[in-house]
Amino acid sequence: MKSAWHALLASAIVAATTVPVALAPTGAVAADGDITSSILADSDVVLGGNAVVNVPPGTHTYSGVISGQGSLRVSGTGTLIPTKDSTFTLPGSQQGQSVSIPGGNHPYVVLGNPDRPAITVDAGATLQYGNGGTTGLIGAFPYNSPGYQQNQDNIRVDGTLNLSLTRLFNLGTISGSGTIVQPRNLWGTLQLCGSNPFSGVLDIGTGANYASTTCAADLPNAKAVLNRGSWIIDTPLNQTVVQRQNFYSREYGNDVNVHSRPGSKVVLTGTYSYSDNTDPASPTLSNGNLNWVTVAHRSNKRGTNIEGADVQWGDGTTHQIFMPGTAETAYINLHARSQRSRLTFDYNGPVTLGLPIGGGMYHDTLAAPGAGDIVIAGTAGNDVTFAAAQFYDGSTTILRDATLRLGSGTAGADGSLYTKGTLSAISDNGSLIIQNVRTPVTLPAVSGSGSVTQNGTATTTLTAASYTGATTVAKGTLAVAGASLSSSSGVALTDASAVLDLGAATSTTLRTVEVVTGAKIILPGAAQSFTVGSQDAALSGDTLSVGGASFSLARTAGRIELTAVTAATETASPSATSTGEPAGRAGDPASAGSTADTAAARAGGAVWETPAAVGSALAAAAGVLLLALRIRRRRGHTGRRRRHGR
Repeated sequence: MKSAWHALLASAIVAATTVPVALAPTGAVAADGDITSSILADSDVVLGGNAVVNVPPGTHTYSGVISGQGSLRVSGTGTLIPTKDSTFTLPGSQQGQSVSIPGGNHPYVVLGNPDRPAITVDAGATLQYGNGGTTGLIGAFPYNSPGYQQNQDNIRVDGTLNLSLTRLFNLGTISGSGTIVQPRNLWGTLQLCGSNPFSGVLDIGTGANYASTTCAADLPNAKAVLNRGSWIIDTPLNQTVVQRQNFYSREYGNDVNVHSRPGSKVVLTGTYSYSDNTDPASPTLSNGNLNWVTVAHRSNKRGTNIEGADVQWGDGTTHQIFMPGTAETAYINLHARSQRSRLTFDYNGPVTLGLPIGGGMYHDTLAAPGAGDIVIAGTAGNDVTFAAAQFYDGSTTILRDATLRLGSGTAGADGSLYTKGTLSAISDNGSLIIQNVRTPVTLPAVSGSGSVTQNGTATTTLTAASYTGATTVAKGTLAVAGASLSSSSGVALTDASAVLDLGAATSTTLRTVEVVTGAKIILPGAAQSFTVGSQDAALSGDTLSVGGASFSLARTAGRIELTAVTAATETASPSATSTGEPAGRAGDPASAGSTADTAAARAGGAVWETPAAVGSALAAAAGVLLLALRIRRRRGHTGRRRRHGR
């Protein structure tokens, strides 16, 4: 659904939502206690205390006005529908809540010390604001709050509150455990601001604003949001807005639209799931697989539009992805507005994104590339799989301790990243694992200190690689074309099916290599030698022996194919990387993603390393010895003995 309509609606009617506290109408009934008869008689009522309406079964329209000072409890089993705005407030002695408006040129509303509810809807009863028009709301609006009018009259809903209004409106602070329902196809907007302890379900048929540029919002206890329209999230400047609820959908076309200001962020910690039941008070999905297959009338199709916002899915404490589904059941759009969008995945376990991230309009998500960047947060256990071809023009950042997998390793769930954009790049400081089964994948330029692992039967091609972590070929072919692996700390081929194809590489020099019997390395046909560390192995004859490992050598189709036939078991000290830190072994779990065994423990493994590393180690040892002797002489001069511990 379109999300821009609410802004036009808000600006057009915000002045109209400011309702002054009316004087008692002529002929009004002054009342407290049970006012049922006056309400059913359509009499105007001036409250003078705590009033109760026991609504009998059926639907009862009330065309009067309730004013004065007091509170209203709606009880009974029927539905009460006020069609005019009512303006009563709590007595002055019971009013203690505060509303401040900080922010200077970017004002926003802060609510404090909320009053007790002025309106209560008991379990079993239904209160309906309005009857499809602009009036019927209960509230007072003395605060002159920017962008919307904050309601002074707070409400507790333990039964049902229907919102049949075609205007922008606020309910004050909401509490209770019932259900708040907005009818489908009714173009009004509920504005939620402040912290609301409501623990029930919000059933939104058309549109609701969660926070805005002029207020933050929180629903720490709400059970769920049943979104049958557009749920629109925004933030004040430099603030983080968190929403913890699970979202559910029942109709085709519903969406969550997210905006944010510079320095602000929106965090969504729940999931956005299809609901296959009809009870608005308890949306559920009987089978989670229904999120992943098309159902009748495409009623499980749902989406999210990130409108130049900084959005985070998860908070590092869960591993249920926000948008479960495929391209047939869900969509994600990244748009650039005043700023580019950013989407961060922050989970503590494995999650799978089964749909593409694009940048089209609503369901037509692949009409344009997404305008934003993706971050895999550095939370321990954060393991994200992209099981679809992604379509965003932006960077993909994998932070330390995080893993990004392209492809799930099963048929029909291959993944890839967009490579045709000007901003497409991978910054890998964690683990990047490619495990496509059928679809060959070419990666954008890869930089960073992390590792790259090829673990699929489909070929992966590197065309630009400056990353310094380990490179592992655990399955299939890793091809290097127009680039080299000279910056990688080392290469490991850990399975007999593994192939490292350097036939089109700009350099065939590697820092270290580990192989198992049967693994292959492809070199250009014109190559004269193969360099590992500082060792050059001449490419002549039918065999090649380096560092105790033996390879058969074959020339075919203008290329040289090395096949490991034996392997050495000896290992030397790790060589140093260009940064001066120890080079990660290609088989080290800390640097090679899912590869769990160290190279030295693998049967048939071979390691080639530069002798310069040994010389460096000896020089360092000599320096330590010399320092120890000097320290000993100093101790002898002082005549004291000291014990040093580390």
